[in-house]
Amino acid sequence: MAGGGASASGATGNAAGVRIVVAGDAKTGKSSLIVTAAAENFPTNVPPVLPPTRLPEDIYPDRIPVTIIDTSSSPQNRGRLVEELLRADAVVLTYACDRPETLDRLSTFWLPELRRLEVKVPVIVVGCMLDKRADQHPVSLEQVMSPIMQQFREIETCIECSALNHIQIPEVFYYAQKAVLHPTSPLFDQEQQVLKPRCVRALKRIFILCDHDRDGALSDAELNDFQVKCFNAPLQPSEIGFLFLHALFIEKGRLETTWTVLRKFGYNNEIRLRDDQLPPPIKRYPDQSVELTNEAVEFLRRIFFTYDVDCDGALRTNELEDLFSTAPENPWNEPPYDGAAEKTAMGGLSLDGFLSLWALMTLLDPIRSVENLIYTGYGGDPSSAIRLTRRRRLDRKKQQTDRTVYQCFVFGPKEAGKSALLNSFIGRPFPEEYVPNTNEHYAVNAVDQPGQGTKKTLVLREIPEEGVKKLLSGRDALAECDVAIFVHDSSREPSWQKATEMLLDVASHGEATGYEVPCLIVASKDDLDPYLTEIQDSTRVSQDMGIEAPIPISTKLGDFSNLFQRIISAAEHPHLSIPETAAGKSRKQYHRLVNRSLMFVSVGAAVAIVGLAAYRVYAARKNASSS
Repeated sequence: MAGGGASASGATGNAAGVRIVVAGDAKTGKSSLIVTAAAENFPTNVPPVLPPTRLPEDIYPDRIPVTIIDTSSSPQNRGRLVEELLRADAVVLTYACDRPETLDRLSTFWLPELRRLEVKVPVIVVGCMLDKRADQHPVSLEQVMSPIMQQFREIETCIECSALNHIQIPEVFYYAQKAVLHPTSPLFDQEQQVLKPRCVRALKRIFILCDHDRDGALSDAELNDFQVKCFNAPLQPSEIGFLFLHALFIEKGRLETTWTVLRKFGYNNEIRLRDDQLPPPIKRYPDQSVELTNEAVEFLRRIFFTYDVDCDGALRTNELEDLFSTAPENPWNEPPYDGAAEKTAMGGLSLDGFLSLWALMTLLDPIRSVENLIYTGYGGDPSSAIRLTRRRRLDRKKQQTDRTVYQCFVFGPKEAGKSALLNSFIGRPFPEEYVPNTNEHYAVNAVDQPGQGTKKTLVLREIPEEGVKKLLSGRDALAECDVAIFVHDSSREPSWQKATEMLLDVASHGEATGYEVPCLIVASKDDLDPYLTEIQDSTRVSQDMGIEAPIPISTKLGDFSNLFQRIISAAEHPHLSIPETAAGKSRKQYHRLVNRSLMFVSVGAAVAIVGLAAYRVYAARKNASSS
């Protein structure tokens, strides 16, 4: 199989090429190494620090420009050294082969210093002045460097050289360039001596993409197509067959071959799809959201049933892992997705739960959602997988919305029952003991629409009591909220008072920013006796603010009074259930008075203008008759 290099832009993300910084103690051969590599002659005199040196583009097979930066280790030049290290694509650390103390300094100073500066690039350790080491004391490079390489995994290669005798000088910067263009660490676990999981997943996806007939094997034609795509050359007839496959596997050990394949299929150095394989950043207003298109949803339905191997209507853990086996990792193994959807008694994810998690990921991180769609086999235009919804402000004006995914903020004081509500929404049992939650978390599920035969996706986002102030400190805090609910413990008056304060804060924030949201009051723990004036207090507040009366629920008894359908209904009618504060009502009254006054002024002005025009006509006629 033919090998090939990637372009500089594809490999390093930098059209200027590879920037290699040479550092190390004084008098370890840094400048002589650079001059000999560039001029192919040992210098008799070199300045203390060389200017940036550019190697000829044709010196190495990849034909990518290499710029070498010399540095000084003197304290007065430390600022410049740090600046150059932070801009490096690779670092060459030098020591003198005849001075063991300079080798010790690599592990006691230079390598720890790179870590302290967070210089996360490949490191090439180079022993210079090999010609000065006494031949009567042979030293094994592997024996010397093995402990250091075990401690500092960022070391890509170790090499010894002699500028005076021209021994392994070109190889130093070839290894440095290769470490940037074809890095080992993303592909191979040196300690375990195996391919890393993300590399295996990417190669599995590439195999599936090339296996056009889905028979689990690459035919001669499919293998030839693969060769042409990756290396721009067809296979020769003699290369096709069993022996060639063995040769192919052997040659796969060359990192540049593996990287060429990965980059041809759109992968970057982190073995994720490059930005040019994904939709561009989405330009949108804060009150617009992103949803999956019907085309993407239908694709997801198909792959759900494809991977539901036991046909039980749910994806169990192994089936879900198999579905994401061609992605860098399972995106749902971490918050906010882990534990956010309903699971069956056997721990499987139903179709509704599966589609709900995709809807949540698209809402929160649409580009990552599309990225994972592509990993799982979506072959359409990436931009056709998602759509941008209309602004919520326009929805309120038009008094309707075409969204299919609604986000509901769940406010309430501690121990009001917020977490229990979210857990019940995704089918979890009522907890007997209270477990405090200080972090935001999500619950998502499909909600049936009675009489419509359709389902809408509802996302519940719990806002901890401690997080309300921080949330409302941002102007656009409510822009992505379709509905807000305020949960209080109906058996405790302090809980109601705190929930009321939150309702007033949210309503005031919406009035001040223009992001008013429909609000519902939820009286939880209806299985307990209410506090004495609970009904009167909650009814008065709901009437004063012009919203629906509190909805009583008992999570413990499983009685939710159709709460989730009512949340969806409030979202579908974005102009209703919007609370008004006293200040908001005063502002509206003031604006009405101003508008009425302006109307009277406008009418008066119009009458005056008409009267003036009539007078002018009258005067003109009178003048005409007099003459």
